Amino acid sequence: MELHDVWFVLIAVLWTGYFFLEGFDFGVGVLTRLLARDRRERRVLINTIGPVWDGNEVWLLTAGGATFAAFPDWYATLFSGFYLPLLLILGCLIVRGVAFEYRAKRPEEAWQTNWERAIFWCSLLPAFLWGVAFANIVRGVAIDADKEYVGGLVDLLGSHALLGGATTLALFTFHGAVFAALKTVGDIRVRARALAVRLGLVTAVLAVAFLGWTQLDRGGPVGLLTLAVTAGALLAAVRAIAAGREGWSFALSGTTVVAAVATLFLALYPNVMPSTLDPDWSLTVTNAASGDYTLTIMTWLAALATPLVLLYQGWTYWVFRKRIGTQHIADDAPGGAPGDGPGGASHQEPEPTRS
Repeated sequence: MELHDVWFVLIAVLWTGYFFLEGFDFGVGVLTRLLARDRRERRVLINTIGPVWDGNEVWLLTAGGATFAAFPDWYATLFSGFYLPLLLILGCLIVRGVAFEYRAKRPEEAWQTNWERAIFWCSLLPAFLWGVAFANIVRGVAIDADKEYVGGLVDLLGSHALLGGATTLALFTFHGAVFAALKTVGDIRVRARALAVRLGLVTAVLAVAFLGWTQLDRGGPVGLLTLAVTAGALLAAVRAIAAGREGWSFALSGTTVVAAVATLFLALYPNVMPSTLDPDWSLTVTNAASGDYTLTIMTWLAALATPLVLLYQGWTYWVFRKRIGTQHIADDAPGGAPGDGPGGASHQEPEPTRS
């Protein structure tokens, strides 16, 4: 396997990690309006992801940086051609981060309500737009002989792309509902389970339709296996959450995300951005890659840095592994529980998490 193939796999792993981790906190952000009945419950949901949402975004930064260094032509064509959708995602991520930090800074109801609405919309839009973007990347866009995207914004909003957006939005919201059930106690936990079952069934229909369409269009034999794993893991996650096994359900919903992303990248390889104008104009792992020297240096740096990032994130999740509920939100707290850190992350000590 050549180094450019290795880096294609590594970038796929980075995007998989991002969607696995950021997927559930996007989902929790959407659930602040779908699941929470009042401000106290919204604070509970926000506190479940308060300590981890910013660490989850490290995977996006790393995936973008790795693409820039390993496949500069891919990066240039992607970020110029998809400029407006990616700018909207970036804007949402910025506003979302500010909302987590500033929501609890003032006690006025209007102030907190506006920031909570920002969390909802800036979680929903990226969850949808990432699906639109990757559906276009895999199926192909109008790239000319100069490796430039020559289509328009409307060209990115075809039926396959919109189905991809609906699929990622549903999948991330389901993933978030399972996470909310895993991290909470009381009535909100019960309602999160029930909502997760309904969301899981809708997600199954969308995922099979979108990935099946992608597989028929560009997939191979291995993609059929990952598609089957996606469907099987998703249905098993629904069954587990219905039985109250939140830990198993979260592991299975995460497996669903991993298998779905694997299906997309398997359909994409050896291209990195297929051209719908002429197959010879497609960007591939060969013609879009950096030189061997650059890829070699990157490989050594990745080997040194990746274990440290994994250890740090693993430690963060271990420290904040406990469940929380409305009883851990004080009435006199302006926007979060006593001892809240940035983003309203509770430092209370509720009952241990159970699978």
